[in-house]
Amino acid sequence: MLTVETHQASPWPETLDWEARAAEAVAAALKLTPYAALADAAPLVEVAVRLTDDAEVHTLNRDFRGKDKPTNVLSFPQVQADLLETLSNSDDGEILLGDIVLARETCAREAEEKGIALADHATHLIVHGALHLVGYDHMDDASASAMEALEVKALASLGLANPYADQD
Repeated sequence: MLTVETHQASPWPETLDWEARAAEAVAAALKLTPYAALADAAPLVEVAVRLTDDAEVHTLNRDFRGKDKPTNVLSFPQVQADLLETLSNSDDGEILLGDIVLARETCAREAEEKGIALADHATHLIVHGALHLVGYDHMDDASASAMEALEVKALASLGLANPYADQD
C-alpha cells in the first residue's frame, strides 16, 4: 500500500490540501512506471514530501549534490534501483521509497514566470521527484524525453496542462 506523508517545514499557501495533492501526484507518477504495483503492495510503501524554503533546499543541495544554490525540487531515493522490482513481493512490512523536498520561494518564482498556479507547478515537481525515486533521470536527451513524457501523462491524468508545451 502506498502512503505519502507530507510535512510543511515552512509556510506554504494553506488554501490547498497539500497532503492530498502530494498523494495524488506520487500515485499518478508511479502508475505509469513498471513499479505501479507498489501502490497495492503488501508492505507499506512510503514517500515523504517536505515542503520547505529555499534556505533548507540550498543547504541540502550543497551538502548532497555539491551545488551551492537552491533548486526547485530534490529527490532522495532510499531504495537501490536494482531492488525496485522486488519491493512489491517484500515481507518487510514498511519500505521508505524516498523523500521529495520542494523549495517554496523557487517554486513560487518559477510558477509566476510560467504564469501558472503554485499548486500546479508544485504538483509537477512532486511527479518529477516521484519518478526520480524509482530510477528515472534526465541526464541525457533520451532519458529526459522519456521522463518528460511520463510527467505529461501523469499531470494530464490529474487534469493539469503539459508544463513543457511552450518550451517546444
